[in-house]
This record gives sequence, C-alpha cells and structure tokens, in this order.
Amino acid sequence: MSGGAQGAIPASAYVPAGDGVWRATALTRGPWDPSHQHAGPPIALLARQIERAAAPLGLTHVARLTANLFRPIPIAELRVTVQTDYAGRNAAHFSATLLAEGKDVVRCTALVQREADLAIPEGLPGHPLPRAPQPPESSQPGRFPFVTGSPGYPDLVETRVAQGVFFRLRHPLIDGEAPSPIERVAVAADSGNGISAILDFSRYVFVNSDLTVNLLRRPAGEWICIEAQTLLGPASGGLAEARIYDAAGLVGRSTQSLAVRPR
Repeated sequence: MSGGAQGAIPASAYVPAGDGVWRATALTRGPWDPSHQHAGPPIALLARQIERAAAPLGLTHVARLTANLFRPIPIAELRVTVQTDYAGRNAAHFSATLLAEGKDVVRCTALVQREADLAIPEGLPGHPLPRAPQPPESSQPGRFPFVTGSPGYPDLVETRVAQGVFFRLRHPLIDGEAPSPIERVAVAADSGNGISAILDFSRYVFVNSDLTVNLLRRPAGEWICIEAQTLLGPASGGLAEARIYDAAGLVGRSTQSLAVRPR
C-alpha cells in the first residue's frame, strides 16, 4: 500500500511544541476527513509517553494498550497527560489523555510489565508460536484505497501485502527518534479495520471508536504484520480482529469495535 502524495513531506508525524504539547503534521492525515488524523499515530504518541512513565520503574513490556477514541482528532496541537494509576513490583497500570482544542479526544489505558528471562517447556499446546505469513522481503508492495494526492498516513508507512499486511514506518513518530516496538504496533494496528474491509469504501463508513492491543512479547525489527478480518452484525455493528506478527512470529492480537453506516 504505497503513498503517492504530492508536495512536501514532513520529516515526522509530530513536532514537539514544549510543555507536553505536540504539533501534528500532515503525515497523520486519515481517510475519513482531510482535517482529521488517522488514529494510529496519536495512539502511538500516547503509548510513547506511557512507556516513558514506566521506564523509571523498570517496566518495559507494554502487555496491553486500550485506546478509547472520543472524537475526531484534528491535525493540530495536542496536549498529552499521563497518570500512574497503580504501580507494583512487576506490573503497573497507566492512563493517558490526548487533548485537542480544549477537549479530550483520546484516552488510553495500559498495563506495563517487568521483563525477565524464562525458559518455556517444550511441547506445550499451540507452541511453538506461528510464524508470520511470509517475509516482508518476498511480499508485494501495497496501495491504500484512500490516497488523495496530499500528504497523509499512506506516506507515513510503507506496506507489503502477504496473507496479512506488513507495515514499516517511512518516517519516525518524532524527528530524530527511533520508534519503539509499541509505537510501531500502534501505528499499524489501528489499520486492521481498513485492511480487512469487506464493504465498499465509497458506499459505507465503518469507523472504529476503540482499539485494544495485547502483546505476549515485545516485537523486534522494523516490520509489523497485521493479519485482520472484519465481522459484521445485523444491527450496524461489527468487529475487526487481528493477529499481530513481527518477522519472527506471533506477538499478539488486536480488536476494534466498528460502527457501520451508509454514506
């Protein structure tokens, strides 16, 4: 899923504006409205701040990240706040809020755990874990169905189509900063709804108002694979669910609740 934007491409998704404020760039533009962000980058920004709150506690594995999307997220200045809800020896719970134009637009909660080496017995049911459908190097480049000619999310990520879709950031979340594993996952996982779409994009709107990611380990490498499917109910509801892989194998799952409407 290639980009194809015309004009200048920003160096990163966000630019720091000081005192917990971040300025969104055009690379965050999503498919539903040209003035609104794709939800992946702002969720990744909140995950970044949660990681930084957890690090001094020696907690490095984001085992669960849940984002509640309250309102469309404008391409504008954003304020991030993070709170430690509970911190124990081996795990802590955090919440983070994204404000835009004086309103809460996204609220995240996360469980972050301490990592330690552990030998797993051989022969356990379901193990060894599945590998990714096929390597990104042998997968074909993809193209987003909503490329508009203006810079946006399709320019932020490079994609390769396997049985699922591999995502790799073309540009960092923050200029000069290597994205962390959870940032890479968050940017990609919110696309599960779009890449598994079974309805005509020109006739239907199928927006997700949440995203939950569960990871069994920290992903490694630049590529994140989302193998997703959309399931629709009879009363304008649906669910997008996905397996998440890195190049080595399964790392977790994600779900998104969908509200389906005709255009």
